[in-house]
Parts: sequence; structure tokens; C-alpha cells
Amino acid sequence: MNSTTELLDRVAADLAAVLRADALAGLSDAEKMQVLRAAGEVARLVDAVVVETVGSVDQRPAGSGELAFCGLFGCRTMNELVQRVLRTDAAGAARVVKAGTIVRRELDFSSGAMLPARWPALREALLDGAVGVAGLLAATGPVEQAGPRIGAADRLHADAELAEYARGLVAVEGDGASDGDRGADAERRVEAGPPATPEDLKLLSRVIVTYLDPDGAEPAEERAMRARGIVLGRVKDGVIPIRGSLLPETAGQLQRIWDAYLNPKVDGPPVPAAPMPDEGMAGGVRFVPTVDDAPPRETNDFLDGDVLPSGDRGGMVDGRSRAQKQHDALAAVLGIAARHSDMPSLGGAAPTLVVSVTAEDYASGRGWAHVDGIDTPVSLITARHTACGSSIQRVTSDPAGRIIGIDSTDRVFTVHQRRAITLRDRECLIPGCHVPAAWCEIHHVTEHSRGGPTHTDNGVALCWHHHRTLDTSGWTIRMHNGTPHVRGPAWWDPHQRWRTPRPAPRPAPRTAPRTATTTATATATATAARQRTRTPMRA
Repeated sequence: MNSTTELLDRVAADLAAVLRADALAGLSDAEKMQVLRAAGEVARLVDAVVVETVGSVDQRPAGSGELAFCGLFGCRTMNELVQRVLRTDAAGAARVVKAGTIVRRELDFSSGAMLPARWPALREALLDGAVGVAGLLAATGPVEQAGPRIGAADRLHADAELAEYARGLVAVEGDGASDGDRGADAERRVEAGPPATPEDLKLLSRVIVTYLDPDGAEPAEERAMRARGIVLGRVKDGVIPIRGSLLPETAGQLQRIWDAYLNPKVDGPPVPAAPMPDEGMAGGVRFVPTVDDAPPRETNDFLDGDVLPSGDRGGMVDGRSRAQKQHDALAAVLGIAARHSDMPSLGGAAPTLVVSVTAEDYASGRGWAHVDGIDTPVSLITARHTACGSSIQRVTSDPAGRIIGIDSTDRVFTVHQRRAITLRDRECLIPGCHVPAAWCEIHHVTEHSRGGPTHTDNGVALCWHHHRTLDTSGWTIRMHNGTPHVRGPAWWDPHQRWRTPRPAPRPAPRTAPRTATTTATATATATAARQRTRTPMRA
């Protein structure tokens, strides 16, 4: 038995003796705290022993015919071997194997010397017991996910900064440097602080990635859109499990609503009162009449005169899975619920989704944005989607972080404007999508930042999904004489013509009598289209 194994066996025997003595329960609170501190240090050092051992395993050349390390001991993979030896699960073994690749040092065949690890500073922090497996993977994960978009030199700078942070060291600029001298030549010193947790390391690593990989927001956005989804499981023990993945802005809105409901100063939402009939209601159903003499939509040489079909029989327009549709429906519901009058307030206002982005990134279209309360940075698509129908507040700060200016721009459509746009569009403007306009968001056709007014002639109804993906889906919208027109992507419409959306027809109730309060459906003729129709909507 070698000395390394004997030493570890002695440590294990000492720990077993501590447990057999049954002395932990009788310790004071301060002594228990010291035991936890010492046990945490031992646990991190044990992690280092395991990871360094796994990382030092010789890699057999492919096709050499030699058994791999795991094969020498009757296992098919290194993951299986780690499971059996450490008595851990597959996920825990995978984390150990992945950490082993991070600290692994290759042999230089020309000199025979050991080359530095991929993350040399974090490897040293691991061996010193400053970070464990969880912290090592949390620190390196976001940078590794960016892949080759972050070069070796930037990765090594990130490695050094993360390792210092793991030890509780924070780099700051020297006080002696003047404002003109700050930069690469500015004096740098390190201040001691509390050691970082894995969550702290993950946050710093994500911040580093936002600086080193501003263009990585777009592929991250694509991955997130594919991964989103919500499904309901099968009933078990009288409850139905829910599982899935939310986009950061959806999770942020949900968290805000939870905060509003769970605020100890709020007793929950007020009890909904019974709806009172008014002149626009009959029998508990609200009827919204259209304008009597609404002019028909014109066609001229400027337009193609084509009308978009409302259906999507082939299922080509909307390729979302059911889980993705359910996620998007939840996102729309959360936005509607946050604006509802019965929603409890938070900080004196409705629970508001806050998305922050620097002015430079928003203007250039490159970089990342941040959702308040959510650690994961998001793409600028999220910021633009949020800003389209929201208020923008510009906060100006000096280099020291002091707020020196606040101004805001309101670009929210009023209730009356929303009602008019809802009445005109009736449903989501994208053909094949039949989400009622009352549930939709109002989109500025010409962006507010480009001079587009918050007016009915510049607003159209889009469901949450099509509003969120408008910039990347290939659909284009424009307004002509106050009428919206749509041009589909090339795969859907090879002619790339501007077309007039046509909402799906609304069949008349089969059993309801044709009375003055339940008017007939519109006919296909232009003359009948000018007649008054009443659209039933549930109160």
C-alpha cells in the first residue's frame, strides 16, 4: 500500500472515530459552526483528490489496442467506474469526469514536461481547497459554453479573475491613479473578502461572458427558444405535476406576480365582484358593436390586392410543439394578469417586468440584456420585445455608479387605442394564428425609437409568440392608409407579396335565435361587410 493511500485511510479512520464518539450532538452552537467549517474544507480537499486522480488517468491512443483505465477494472466507461468506486449516481459521476477534463494536464512529448491545465488558476484553487467540484463547474461552465468565440488569452484572464474570486480576493483599481491614467496602466490591487460560493462564481462567469462574447446572445436566444416548454404530467397522489423550462422574461414576470401575491403587506387579490350588466351587456355577455359605416379595405396599384388566408391547414406557419405553445400561452397570461385591476401592487405599482440594457448595446443591436430577479442574461430580442409596448426609463450614472439622471418615455397604447385595434384586427395578425386580439400585445409597426407614433395607424395585434419572434421569423408588417399588410417568409410565399390579412369567419350560433342582441355573421360580399356586426366576448 502506498503512502498516499495510507494517508487517506488514516483521514477516513479519524473521521469515523469522530462519528463513533457521538460527540457532535453535545457541542455548543459555536462549536458546531466550527465543525461545519472544517468539514467543508475537508470535503473540498476530498473533491480535489478525486478530480485530480480522475484527471491524471492516462488516455490510451485510439486504435492502440490497449485497455482504457476503466477497462482494466471491468467497467465500460469512466462514468461507470466513478459511480461504483465513489458510490454516487450517474449525474454525480458525470460532474467528476467533467471536472477531471478541466484540470487535466497533458504531457509534452518533446520535452517530457507537464503542460498547464486548461484552467490553471482554478486548478490551483481546487488543490488548495478554495473551491470544490460544484464551484469549479459553475465558474467554467458559462465560458466553456461560449466555445471558440472566446479565445485562449481571454479564457486565461477569466480563469485568473475567477480563481481570485473563489478565494475571496477582489481586484480593484488603485486609488492613486487619476481618471486620465485609468485603463491598462492603472494601478491594480486586491482586497480580501469572503470566499465565493458556486452561485457567486456562476454569476461572475456570466458577467465575464457578456463582455467577452457580445455576439453570443443570438445563438443563446435560439437555444432558449427551442428549449422552452411546459407540460402537465399524469396525476399522482391527487396532484398533477408540472415540468418544463421558462424563458427568462417569462420567469421574471411570474416571479414578480408571486412577489406581489406573497408580499406580507398584501392580503392577496380583492374578491372579484359579480359583473354588473350595463348598456353594453346582455345576459352576462358583453357585446362590442363595430362602427356602423366602416369603409371597406381599398386596393390599388400600390398593393397586390391579395388577401391572406386565415387558416393553416398544412401546419406550416406555426411549427411550435404543444409544450412550446403552452409556454407562450402562459407568458401571455402572465402579461394580462399583471395589468389586471385585481392584481396586488408591488412597491405601489403593478408587478412590472424590468429589463435593463445599456444604451450603447440597445442602439448597436449587439450585447446582452438583464431581467430583474433572473440571473441569466438574455438577448437584445427580449429587450426590444419588452420595450415595444412598454415604458422606457433611461438611467444615467457616472463611472462611480452614482445616478445622475433619470428620464422616461411612455409608449404604451391607451385602453381606447387597444380596444380600437382589437376591434379592427380581431385576432393575431399572422395568418394561421387565431389568438383573439383581446389577448394579444400591441406592436409598433414602426419602432418608437425610429419615430413611430403610439397611434392606431401604427399598432397591430400580435400574440406573445409572434411578437417575440417577429424580427427572426421572416414575417414583415407595414401599414398603408391605416390598414395593416403582411408579407410572409420566402419559404411560405415565394412571390413575397404584400397581402391583406383576413380574420377567420365567425359562425353564427346554431341554437341561438337571430335577435337584435345576437346579430348574424358577416357575409362574403363587400356590401354585407359594411353592415353592423356584434361580436360576443365573455365578460
